[in-house]
Amino acid sequence: MNKFYITTPIYYVNSHPHLGHLYTTLVADTVARYKRQRGFETFFLTGTDEHGLNIERAAESKGLSIKEHVDSIVNEFKTAFAPYGLTNDHWIRTTDDYHKRAAQELWRRAKENGYIYKGKYEGLYCANCNEFYTESEAKSGDDGTLNCPTHERPLDRVAEESYFFKLSEFQDRLIELYEKNPNFIRPETRRNEVMSFVRGGLNDLSISRVSVKWGIPVPDDPAHTMYVWFDALSNYITAIGFGNEQFGGQQHFKKLWPADLQLVGKDILRFHTVYWPAFLIAAGLEPPKTVFAHGMWLSGGRKMSKTIGNVIDLAVLQKHFTTDAVRYFCLRDMVFGQDGDFTYEALLDRVNAGLANGLGNLASRTLTMIGRYCDGVVPAPGNADAELTARAGEVRETVEQSVAQFDREFDEYNFSRALDAAWSAIERVDKFISDAKPWDLAKDADKRGSLELVLHTATETLRHLTALLAPVLPNATQEIWEQLGEAGKVNEIAPSALQWGQSTGKRVGEIKPIFPKLDKKKVMDEIKQEEAVSQAARTEENKEQPAQAPAQAAPQPASEAAAAPAYITIDDFAKVELRTGQILTAERIPKADKLLKFTIDLGEAEPRQILAGIAQYYEPEKLIGRKVIVVANLAPRKLRGLESQGMILAASIGEEGRPVLAGFLEEVPNGAKLK
Repeated sequence: MNKFYITTPIYYVNSHPHLGHLYTTLVADTVARYKRQRGFETFFLTGTDEHGLNIERAAESKGLSIKEHVDSIVNEFKTAFAPYGLTNDHWIRTTDDYHKRAAQELWRRAKENGYIYKGKYEGLYCANCNEFYTESEAKSGDDGTLNCPTHERPLDRVAEESYFFKLSEFQDRLIELYEKNPNFIRPETRRNEVMSFVRGGLNDLSISRVSVKWGIPVPDDPAHTMYVWFDALSNYITAIGFGNEQFGGQQHFKKLWPADLQLVGKDILRFHTVYWPAFLIAAGLEPPKTVFAHGMWLSGGRKMSKTIGNVIDLAVLQKHFTTDAVRYFCLRDMVFGQDGDFTYEALLDRVNAGLANGLGNLASRTLTMIGRYCDGVVPAPGNADAELTARAGEVRETVEQSVAQFDREFDEYNFSRALDAAWSAIERVDKFISDAKPWDLAKDADKRGSLELVLHTATETLRHLTALLAPVLPNATQEIWEQLGEAGKVNEIAPSALQWGQSTGKRVGEIKPIFPKLDKKKVMDEIKQEEAVSQAARTEENKEQPAQAPAQAAPQPASEAAAAPAYITIDDFAKVELRTGQILTAERIPKADKLLKFTIDLGEAEPRQILAGIAQYYEPEKLIGRKVIVVANLAPRKLRGLESQGMILAASIGEEGRPVLAGFLEEVPNGAKLK
C-alpha cells in the first residue's frame, strides 16, 4: 500500500484562530480524504506552536500563566475546527514532553555532525515574526526607531551568547536540492523566489536564546533555549516517532518520512524551504518531498486585519453556512497557490449557484422523479430512439472524462480546476434532463423506455459525482449516497471502483434538500449586524491589551479618504516629467531581496540605470523588452551603493502593496512624454 504523509504548519498560539488557519487545515483534510479514498495509507498532522517570547508577552498581557494561556488558545483552535470533522491523525503541541525530547535529539545530531557552534549574537529581532532582520531590512519609524517591516513595531535589539547553525555552508546543497527536485517548492513562482534568495548568499543562523525562558532547553546547556523555529519545524518528524517511542517510534518514522506534502502559507515559506531542509540534512535526514505555499485570503481586496476590521469571524461563518459550503467555496474560489478574496457575498453566490442550483438541484430533481414515476426504484435503462440513446451516451462519456480530469487536477493540487471539471458534468446532465423533459415522457406509455433511460442516466451521473466529491463535501455526499439507496460510507469508495449501471433496482431513501437556497439579503443583513458586534468586541479587547509599541495611525476608511482629497494644481503636475521607456536589461542585486536593477531606454543618448523594489513580485528576465512609464526628472539617489536615475511607475494592490507595473495597450515610442 502506498503511503501519504501530509502536514499543515503548526499554528502559533499568540492569537485567536482565523480563516487562514481554517483554510490550510481544510485543504489538508481534503487531500487526506482524497488519498485515503484512493487506497493510500495516509497520515495527516496538524497542531499548535506554543513556545517563544511572543507567547510569554501574550500571557503576561492577559494576566495568565503561560501554560494557562496556551491551553486556552489551543482549546479555541480545536473548538473552531471541530464542526468541520477534520480527519487529522494527530494534533501535536510543542509543549508535549515527547516533542521536547525529540527536538533535542535533532539538535544533538546536527551538533555532532559539526553544524552547531557557540558564539555571540547581536541583531534586531521581531517577537511577532520570530525572525531576525538586518538594519537595511528594518523599516525606519518617524521617531528614528527601527521597526519590523511586517508588523511596523519596534524591533528588539538582542546582544547575547548564542548557538549558531552553519546555514552559510548550505547554499550549494540547497540549490542542488531545488534543481534535482523541481517539485520541492511549489508553485514555481515561490520556487524562483527562494532560489533567488539562497543564491544571494546565506548567513549563519542564531538558534538559541538565554533571554527567552519559555521554550525547549538546549541539550547539555539548559541556560539556552532553542530558537522557536528550530523547535517548531521539528514537529513534523517528532510527531511520527523520530527520537521518541510515541506512535511506534523509529519504525513509524521510517515508514512515513519523508513527508509527501507540507502545506504552508507563503509568509513562512522561507523557514520551510531554507531552514528546515538545512536542519534535516545537518542531522542526516531527508528533506520532505514537496512544500506547497498557498496564497493569502484577502477581504474586499485587502489583507485581513483586526485593525482594519475586515477579518472573517469563524463563529459567524459557522452560524450561516454549512461546513461543506465553506469547504467548497475555499477550494473552488481560490486558485491554490495564489491569493483569493473572501467576501460573504461571493460565498452566498457560490453556494446558491454551485450547490443549491447545481449539485443539490440535480439530486433533488433526479430522486424526486424516481419516486414519482418509478415507485422509488432506480430503473434499468429502457429502450429509446437513436437520438436520445446517443445523447445519454454523451452524458456518460462526459462523466467519465470529468472523473479522470478531476483526479489529474487534484493530484496536481489544482482544486478549483478539479471542481470545474466535476461541475461541467453536472451542467451536462442538467441540460440532458431539461432537453428530454421526463415529466412529459411520463405522460406517454409508449415513451416509458425513454423515461427510464433519462432517469437511469441522471442517477448514474449523480452516483459517480457523489463518490468523486466525497473528499470535498463529506457530509452532503454521504446524505446523497444514502438517498440514492447506496450502502456504506461513500468516502471509502473510490470512484474508479464504481461501474456504470450498478444503481439499477435500488430503492431510493427519504428525499431531503441537501443545499437549500439561501436568502442573500436576509443572510447579509444578519451577518452585518453580527460583524458589527464582533468588531466592537475586538476593539474593546485591543484596548485592554497593554501597548507593546508606539501606536500606529489607524487606516482611514475609504469613504473618509475620498471626502478630503489632497488636491494639487496643474502647475504642480506639470513639474513631473513622465516618459515611456523600454527595459533593456534587468537583474537582481546580491543580498538585496527587494531590489531589481534595470537599464531603460528613454529615447536619450544613453540608457538610464533605475532601481525598483519589485524583486519579490517580478522575474527580471521576463521584464526585458517591456514598455514602462518612468518619472524622468526625479533627482538621482543612491540605493545599496547604486545610483537610481528615475522611478518606474506601478500600482499598489491590496494592503501588502503588491506592485503592478503601469504600461500601454498600444505601441508607444521610447521617450514619448505623457500628458
